Amino acid sequence: MIGPTPLLDFFKKGEVARDVRLEAAKGALAPRAYEQLAILVILIEDPDREIRDTAEDTLTKIPVEVLSSFLARSDVPVDMREFFGDRGIFPDEIPPIEFDADEPLIDTDDAADLGSDEDDEATRQSGAQALANMNFPQRLRAAVKGTREMRAILIRDPNKMIAGSVLSSPKVSIPEVESFARMQNVSEDVLRIIGSNRAWLKSYNVILALTKNPKTPPGMGMTLMARLNNKDLAKLAVDRNVSEALRISARKKVAMNQAGKE
Repeated sequence: MIGPTPLLDFFKKGEVARDVRLEAAKGALAPRAYEQLAILVILIEDPDREIRDTAEDTLTKIPVEVLSSFLARSDVPVDMREFFGDRGIFPDEIPPIEFDADEPLIDTDDAADLGSDEDDEATRQSGAQALANMNFPQRLRAAVKGTREMRAILIRDPNKMIAGSVLSSPKVSIPEVESFARMQNVSEDVLRIIGSNRAWLKSYNVILALTKNPKTPPGMGMTLMARLNNKDLAKLAVDRNVSEALRISARKKVAMNQAGKE
């Protein structure tokens, strides 16, 4: 399924610096087809003329047949179809049997130098060291297209766009999300993004990690607590690392469950 991502949300809110917008206008940064198109659509209305012209030029480089095939997907939003319809580009009549939505439609950014999750230990260490010398656009690129080791570092980045964009990477796995949800040195924004992703909340371990994390927003913790089993609720009821309000609620939930069995 395609839809909003943390990276795309930053562009929608207008919270992106010019140098990053210019990179995105070239077709770089966005790791997925939908993100790339949605960001380009936003940037052709950018107040900066160079960014507008660059985004327009990038859009024209995407083959019409590729766009038509992508637009035929059932999950493409109506407003995106209308945007390209106004440009004379319409969805194929027959939806594509296979279309890798986790790849950009036009690849203007070589991420090979960032390494892969299968690299050896020496390459991983050099990749981690390289982060210290990267500028903002380069760190953002590493967040969405870099290795697992880079993501583990950048998820804790003090800049909310860098940290949040790690969660836009198509490479992020459920075990990684579980580890992020356990971290007490990430921002509330990161935990809030994880807790609002329905796919990730299908993992009980993600729910448990968020509930036990003292950095998780209280309202989210209360909501997720209702999905814990009795064993974990009982542990939460005496967990001094979480808020007193959450412990009290957990104790009440345990008592209610026990009363229901009697």
